[in-house]
Amino acid sequence: MPSKVLTRRRKPRAHKAHATPRYQEALAQYDPVRQYEPEEAIEAVKKTARAKFDETVEVAVALGVDPRQSDQMVRGTLNLPHGTGKKMKVAVVAKGDKAEEAIAAGADVVGDDDLIAQLRGGWKDFDVLLATPDVMAAVRALGKILGPRMPNPKAGTLTTDLDRVIKEVKGATRLQYRVEKGGIIHAPIGKASYPTDQLMANFLTLVAALLRARPSAAKGRYLKKIVLSSTMGPGIKVDTQKAQPLAEAIRI
Repeated sequence: MPSKVLTRRRKPRAHKAHATPRYQEALAQYDPVRQYEPEEAIEAVKKTARAKFDETVEVAVALGVDPRQSDQMVRGTLNLPHGTGKKMKVAVVAKGDKAEEAIAAGADVVGDDDLIAQLRGGWKDFDVLLATPDVMAAVRALGKILGPRMPNPKAGTLTTDLDRVIKEVKGATRLQYRVEKGGIIHAPIGKASYPTDQLMANFLTLVAALLRARPSAAKGRYLKKIVLSSTMGPGIKVDTQKAQPLAEAIRI
């Protein structure tokens, strides 16, 4: 008679955030089906931010593009009027006077061949990597290692104007965005402690930049879905039909 094989039945995992009273309280603060006007959505996000730390307010924008096609890639940089509130660590590959300029501007790590060797070894303890054109031949060889962190003129991270770019990044006003495989862009637009009008200004600045970055090859509806949330809070749907004209009316 064959022996029985005993197996332990695993209990289904519960989402930790859903299990907490704080999260349940946050869920009661909004309608998960409704599409909110932008300002209402921001106010709802602020109400649902119940963590003991100052949560980051994040936006997810689903675009009507296919990022697998090179002519439908959406990426770029912009300056948020009120910054993200995040501390940024900047590494710079430069030499000579430009290395001195980077140090004076407040870069966290500055180097030439020594920094390239660190990067080749897998060092990634930085948020943004900048480089000057004269060292890009060596930096470009690290393409497989750096991936999307590779300095790029479109992202403004390959530049001779190190002083300005470093100060923008360190001041957390400079924001890079890049569409992901699913056609979605994720970006922070400030902290939950920010006044509603500041978060609104940052949000509309980002949406305006995305609208201006629309590829000519993109067909049909471009702004498909927008969701706002705090770090630990639920997603709040934004009415794209209300957000688009507001964003188109501002100058960036």
